[in-house]
Amino acid sequence: MLKNVPLMIGLRYIRAKRRTQFISFVSGFSLLGMALGVMALIVVLSVMNGFDREMKSRVLQVVPHGFIEQPNGIDDWQTLRQNVLQHPDVVGAAPSINGYALASSARRTTGIEYAAVEPTLQPEVSQVARSMILGDLEQLQPGRFGIVLGVLLARQLGVMPGDKVTVTLPEVRITPAGVYPRAKRFEVVGVFEVGAPVDQRMALLHLDDMQRLLRLSAPTGLQVEVNDIYQTGRVLAQLQSEMATDLQQNMTLTDWSHSQGSLFQAVKMEKMIVGVLLSTIIAVAAFNIVSSLVLMVSDKRSDIAVLRTMGLTSGQVIKIFMVQGVGVGLLGITIGGVLGVLVAVNISALVSAIETMVGLKVFDPSVYFISEIPSQLYLSDVFIICLAAFILSLLATCYPAWRAGQIQPAEALRYE
Repeated sequence: MLKNVPLMIGLRYIRAKRRTQFISFVSGFSLLGMALGVMALIVVLSVMNGFDREMKSRVLQVVPHGFIEQPNGIDDWQTLRQNVLQHPDVVGAAPSINGYALASSARRTTGIEYAAVEPTLQPEVSQVARSMILGDLEQLQPGRFGIVLGVLLARQLGVMPGDKVTVTLPEVRITPAGVYPRAKRFEVVGVFEVGAPVDQRMALLHLDDMQRLLRLSAPTGLQVEVNDIYQTGRVLAQLQSEMATDLQQNMTLTDWSHSQGSLFQAVKMEKMIVGVLLSTIIAVAAFNIVSSLVLMVSDKRSDIAVLRTMGLTSGQVIKIFMVQGVGVGLLGITIGGVLGVLVAVNISALVSAIETMVGLKVFDPSVYFISEIPSQLYLSDVFIICLAAFILSLLATCYPAWRAGQIQPAEALRYE
């Protein structure tokens, strides 16, 4: 029976009315702060996970999973492609030439990232053919010098299908009249939209046209598509070991993380920083638990003395106040966790309802890549947040509970 006394008294202190209303206010404020901090962390991290998911799904619709590159050109790329397709995890492969250039129209000049592709094979490694909003990828015909632009890039240049765009490469040609940059006028034959940053910078050209313009005899790269994007590095490592004799000298194999990794690392870093900043809410709630328990110990000095005279040990008194502090923390964590999960799962519907009521759009589709707030709830995030909040609550009770255990009955009852 005595073993349950600290638990019973600690739980009773949580529910009991305080002699001083200020103690009740501080205790309630710590519970509210803990609930708010846990809920905010769950919701914000779920939204960050949703943005990360949207970015990966949209960017990697256009960007191939892996690259096999040879700066001087892959002479027998057809044979290499067939050998790559023999791997069970490879679902597609297509030749390409990738690089950077300047695109100029009558209105503006901007930097672009171009990919010279074979239109008949490109659907194996990219979904851009299914993302066309104007024109068709098959209109990239050899000798026509056509170009397909991302929707935001086309909007920046102020061009539509049928307009002309001058592409200037970071190379020069020497003529009797002097040294000039290598440039060519291309006809816009299509516009694609995937709802990702590639819409602002990506341009697609025909492989044969770029080979002629760059004076190359073969494509410089082979794009590779695999079953599981997160296993691309492993698949490429296997290809490199299995096809050592087929790979030419200076040929390199890289995955999507080399070209797009900085973008996703930035999202990951932002998620971590936001999580740390919002954790301060939980830390403040833990400090409030300390304050409320210190005040509670002062308020219950005579009660503690009576309990000690009735036979309770110092350790049992410590447990009483630890139960009270942890109980307040657990109640706040439970409320915050439940509300956080509910809000994270239904945040899109909640935001849509608010937009309907106020008549405003949080994300304007004409400006942003998304039209609603994405959310991806991971139970691992919920578990880590609740565990961290519980540990902070437990640590917050240590000092006040220790102070309570040090109260001597005779000294506490001297002036009662």
